[in-house]
Amino acid sequence: MTAPRLHPRALDALPPAVRRPAFDRRALRTGIVHLGLGAFARAHLAAVNDDALDAGAAADWGMHGVSLRHADVRGALLPQQGLYSLGLRDAAGTQTRIIGSVVSTAVAPEDPQAMVSAIAHADTRIVSLTVTEKGYCHDPATRALNLAHADIAHDLADALAPRSAIGFVVRGLQARCSEGGRPLTLLSLDNLPANGDTLRGLVLAFAERVDAQLARWIERECTFPNSMVDRIVPRSTEADLAAAQAALGMRDAAAVVAEPFLAWALEDRFAAGRPDWSAGGAQFVERAEPFEKLKLRMLNGAHSAIAYFGLQAGWATVDAAIAQPSLRRFIDALLRDEVAPTLATDLPGFDLDAYRAQLLQRFTNPALAHRTQQIAMDGSQKLPQRWLNTLRDRLAAGAPIDQLALALAAWCTHLRGHDETGQRYTLDDPLAAPLAALHERAASRPTAHQRAAEFTRFAPVFGDLADQPRLVAALSAALEALREHGVPATLERFAR
Repeated sequence: MTAPRLHPRALDALPPAVRRPAFDRRALRTGIVHLGLGAFARAHLAAVNDDALDAGAAADWGMHGVSLRHADVRGALLPQQGLYSLGLRDAAGTQTRIIGSVVSTAVAPEDPQAMVSAIAHADTRIVSLTVTEKGYCHDPATRALNLAHADIAHDLADALAPRSAIGFVVRGLQARCSEGGRPLTLLSLDNLPANGDTLRGLVLAFAERVDAQLARWIERECTFPNSMVDRIVPRSTEADLAAAQAALGMRDAAAVVAEPFLAWALEDRFAAGRPDWSAGGAQFVERAEPFEKLKLRMLNGAHSAIAYFGLQAGWATVDAAIAQPSLRRFIDALLRDEVAPTLATDLPGFDLDAYRAQLLQRFTNPALAHRTQQIAMDGSQKLPQRWLNTLRDRLAAGAPIDQLALALAAWCTHLRGHDETGQRYTLDDPLAAPLAALHERAASRPTAHQRAAEFTRFAPVFGDLADQPRLVAALSAALEALREHGVPATLERFAR
């Protein structure tokens, strides 16, 4: 017999161990329009928003979640009237709760003007984004708007049917300005350096090409707080949905899973109020930049290294990869010796050794099964902030970069499209074609030094690091080691 579907009418039938919203969902009104209602937003922002509502936040902080590409999430949530389960997993088991603050959902391409109207609506006071690094249609090396991007070019030419997050935001702000100009907060929750400042620069660059007066209004009336978000959220699988059904006694097509750990540091610069997200663990700070830098370089940087080594060696999940003694030693040394020294002056008194140990422990969580292939996606968009800014700091200080260079060599090797056994995989990156061509050019060079130099000349990723002598030398040695010895043996040599 088919299990019943999760629905507001079924909440009372849930097992007692399942936490459910304490607030009255029927009273909620939309105050937050969220772009990119994927697993991370539902496991982080929406969960914290539920905690704020449970703690007594006003009912006008409900969320309207918008998918920018596909209808899958809307299709899963609509029959459940926005309800879904969040399973917090670790080795000790799973704690399950129902999230209720998502009051409506939409798919932007189905009705672009409805999306524009949602941003312009007087009740909307925060527009938040989790659209991944590539969703900003920018050059990660310079943080400038990519005017040649097909979606940006389209959105500048067609005001009625935007495609990009930046296009939707600016067209929504344009409508908002023309309808009375109420202030608005634009809140990026993506893994970008100075994500609020970056979003502001991209929005203003687009707006300047639409209407200079609109750009001035945005500068005057809108705020773009920087923020750091931290929770490991793998993509949900069929096994996760089955586990959610077992916990709930009913089907949940939108179930998400995450680790219990959560951190969120954000600047308290909101143009039209905010919920008290501190009830869910958020920390309001004067400057988020030190927290962003810590997370990007330590957690995200380590995650990417684990992903590229893991994919090449056939270690399919983060916990399986970090269980390899040589990789664990390498990641520990990378963070301790090359990453942490670039952070010490930004976080005086912060215990970087304890944070590093906590990260390594989080990576061992077997309940998440976080796939290395998922983390390896979109490397061209991620590596400038995860590794290369650290590398620039090390070069400026005249400090060793051997471990960072080996991580970069693993990414360069990843571009060939197959692992060490010859098993092929899809190169999932918005620059997949030019990256494959880059690998082919580099592979044709007769020496390791020339191959390394070729990689560094790929401007969208390396920017001003092209032909940097110390980088080329270190990358050359790392590439040659991986080519001759493979991942496990090379890690043994680098991780002593």
